[in-house]
Amino acid sequence: MVHMMRQEEDAAPARAIGSQVVQRVALLLRLVAAGQRSGLRLADLHRAAGLERPTVHRLLQALVGERLLRQNSDNRRYFLGPAMYEMGLAASPQLALRDICHPHLQRIAQLTGDTVFLTERSGLDGVCTDRAEGDAPIKAYVLEIGKRRPLTVGGGATAMLSAMDDVELDRICRANLDRTLKKFPRYSEPTLRRSIARARGRGFVVSRVLEIPDVRTVAAPIRDANRAPVAAISVSTVATRLNDDRADEIGALVRRAVEAIEASLADQAPAGAAPAQSATGASAGGRQPKKSGR
Repeated sequence: MVHMMRQEEDAAPARAIGSQVVQRVALLLRLVAAGQRSGLRLADLHRAAGLERPTVHRLLQALVGERLLRQNSDNRRYFLGPAMYEMGLAASPQLALRDICHPHLQRIAQLTGDTVFLTERSGLDGVCTDRAEGDAPIKAYVLEIGKRRPLTVGGGATAMLSAMDDVELDRICRANLDRTLKKFPRYSEPTLRRSIARARGRGFVVSRVLEIPDVRTVAAPIRDANRAPVAAISVSTVATRLNDDRADEIGALVRRAVEAIEASLADQAPAGAAPAQSATGASAGGRQPKKSGR
């Protein structure tokens, strides 16, 4: 009996160490995914992860060996590896939300000339899962695909919050407050709640990007067949291209896309699921948004 108790006591630290390694690996993979467009250096990952440099280097090399990451031989930057792509394909549902939304993102980008994003909810966070680029000469690269941020930050996240009941909204704001303020010192909960109140009245969000005040965003939530907000489409561009009139035009365009997406989700919902309704009630009318003069 005493021998068994000693074995259990010896195993406890080993389990803790094993869990810590898994957490660190997951953190590094998320950081690399968020910086996938240009890659990240060892120094970047060391600072962002808050871990000792030798520890980060050792874990990165192990991930490269397993093909979960790859390292560019010229600039030494790290990118997601082929094994991540293979596992992603295996994990994807038969028809992911991204597959349904992508043609709509492309059409909005073509009509507006601006950059369009799909953000999906992941617990207390929003994750950018797709992007389409218009032909405007100045691009608003607000998000990289794979970028994860608290649900209290960003136009797409605000749109999702606007579609939640107040109990869930309060819970998310409380849970995210400390880490949001730590990473985004300009964050203001009263400002967020005012934006949510306006969005509930008009059906879409119009706001300035927290990290880049010279960029404005228009966003609308996507609800599943049970009317729960699961994602959002947002359009971002420099503020000089997005006055209030054009914001209304783009908001109407995004809402029409959302209605079509929600109809597709309703068609694919299991039998017995609540039918999806239009995000805006009646079909959003209005003219097609003009591309801002360039």
